[in-house]
Amino acid sequence: MDTDALVDAVRDGELRLHELEAHADADTAAAARRRIVADAADTSLETVGEYAFPADDAEPNIENMVGAAQVPMGVVGPLAVDGDAIDGEPYLPLATTEGALVASVNRGCASMTAAGGATARVLKNAMTRAPVFRVAGVAEASETAAWVRDNVESLASAAEATTSHGELRDVTPYVVGDNVFLRFAYDTKDAMGMNMATIATEAACEVVEAETPAELVALSGNLCSDKKPAAVNSVEGRGRTVAADVVLPGSVVEEYFGTTPAAIAEANTRKNLVGSAKAGSLGFNAHAANTVAAAFLATGQDIAQVVEGANAITTADVRDGDLYASLTLASLEVGTVGGGTKLPTQAEALDVVGVRGGGDPAGSNADALAEAIATAALGGELSLLGALASNHLASAHEELGR
Repeated sequence: MDTDALVDAVRDGELRLHELEAHADADTAAAARRRIVADAADTSLETVGEYAFPADDAEPNIENMVGAAQVPMGVVGPLAVDGDAIDGEPYLPLATTEGALVASVNRGCASMTAAGGATARVLKNAMTRAPVFRVAGVAEASETAAWVRDNVESLASAAEATTSHGELRDVTPYVVGDNVFLRFAYDTKDAMGMNMATIATEAACEVVEAETPAELVALSGNLCSDKKPAAVNSVEGRGRTVAADVVLPGSVVEEYFGTTPAAIAEANTRKNLVGSAKAGSLGFNAHAANTVAAAFLATGQDIAQVVEGANAITTADVRDGDLYASLTLASLEVGTVGGGTKLPTQAEALDVVGVRGGGDPAGSNADALAEAIATAALGGELSLLGALASNHLASAHEELGR
């Protein structure tokens, strides 16, 4: 069917919007859907329809496609960083609509380059899924938890049979009355791994039900915890736990930020530590989520997981007249295969970093991406703290017309 026929079929009630791909190619279906929506809203979706990839490429990522949302993309870098996985000094694409963000992050990255570069390391890799089970009471809960602790290898065999890449690292039981939560933690290699962890955990749950009194209620019991602020992710981590740090000489701080190491350290303590504690925040940082979100948009990550990406602590101290600064992100969930990373624009962005697809060894590309994001986010922290310490925040936005 052509576009006109699809539009008529929907308007006559013969087809629903989500059924169009069964009667035409994906681009024709999107064009028909776009016309129906535009006419209903009495508007134009001309720009929405100007996407630069076959709609077929997006079928695993979207339903009822009408086009694409185009977000401006810039780059920061090159990132001078000593990492375990990162190779060379790559640029990092950032997609955002927030004026001054890329300029600010880039200023921070430039200051780190002038100081000889930053250091970054992935400290932990564990994607989690935590099902909740029903038991009769605490006696059965204790029995179930004990069995799980003694039989992690059996659960690993069942879970890993569902995937050629994922590895079960640990299962931690949590008991609340007649509820038993099991927090499964996986090494998902270069995949972000949420779907992998879910499918693997489902298989392991069948073993738990067969061997214990527990009955599965929900495959996700929110102790994972996915796409929600959660202290468990701040403490235990989820996805990649990654840290970056740098020592900036006092002269570099003065040149790039117009202030002193002591002033930045004080601003960090009073704002990021004391202020965040008073607010009851889970993130003790200036705006790490800004860089994380922009990097996620650019490189095809699950954008909603910026919630966990904001689980970060920034520290700053004066060392012999120089500034030591660090940023530790407890739960940065990134991948270089699967999901949105396959989309053409996002795949090109991953090529810029040099981490598209699976790494050798497996997991190294996702580690490198995590190190790059952490380094850039540290640059963003330094730049904002510098602007605050020098009272330049408002004037910088005014100067850039934001």
